[in-house]
Amino acid sequence: MKKLPSGTPVEIFDTLDSTSAEARRRSEAGETGPLWILALRQTAGYGRRGRGWEQDTGDFAGTLLFTPDAPAERWGQLSFVIALALAGALDEAIGEDRISLKWPNDVLIEGGKCAGILLESLGARLSIGIGVNMVTAPQGLPYKTARLVDYVSPPPGPGAFAASLDAHFQRFYQQWKTAGFAPIRDAWLARARGLGSNITVRLPNRELAGVFEGVDE
Repeated sequence: MKKLPSGTPVEIFDTLDSTSAEARRRSEAGETGPLWILALRQTAGYGRRGRGWEQDTGDFAGTLLFTPDAPAERWGQLSFVIALALAGALDEAIGEDRISLKWPNDVLIEGGKCAGILLESLGARLSIGIGVNMVTAPQGLPYKTARLVDYVSPPPGPGAFAASLDAHFQRFYQQWKTAGFAPIRDAWLARARGLGSNITVRLPNRELAGVFEGVDE
């Protein structure tokens, strides 16, 4: 099995229904991770609340399956950790000052959504699914989208991007483990889009409107 520079194993599939679904199957079979699962093509990718995630050949689809070294009640903070890691990997690919972060799970290039993050608790393990628009971007959505190929050609391949993403994740994950959430929160807020603006938060059974002032401790 191939390994990334950090030593984390990585498996790359030509086609999967979903890298997150494969992570769940591996977890149910006893895999504890860490393990990156990548797919060159997904046939049934999904995001938050089961929404479909479009992906074509050349786009990035990957899931990290691992057992966090922290109580389960803190795992939600890892969405901020992986968002910072993804922003760092995208900085490497297209240069700094173009990437911003949108709560709870979007990564933007110059205001257009280019990537999404999905955390799923699998009992004692966690899967972090990531989709990045490398060569395609969905159309007809109520928000702006973006793709990497418009900023760098060719965009990084899945293996190279996974290596960069994993390296940034290891750095922020270690910081989170040793220093807690505070520095992660500060770094995330430094990239946050929409601070001070009116926003609508859509929850499963209601919507909340207000001013985005920050993220508490």
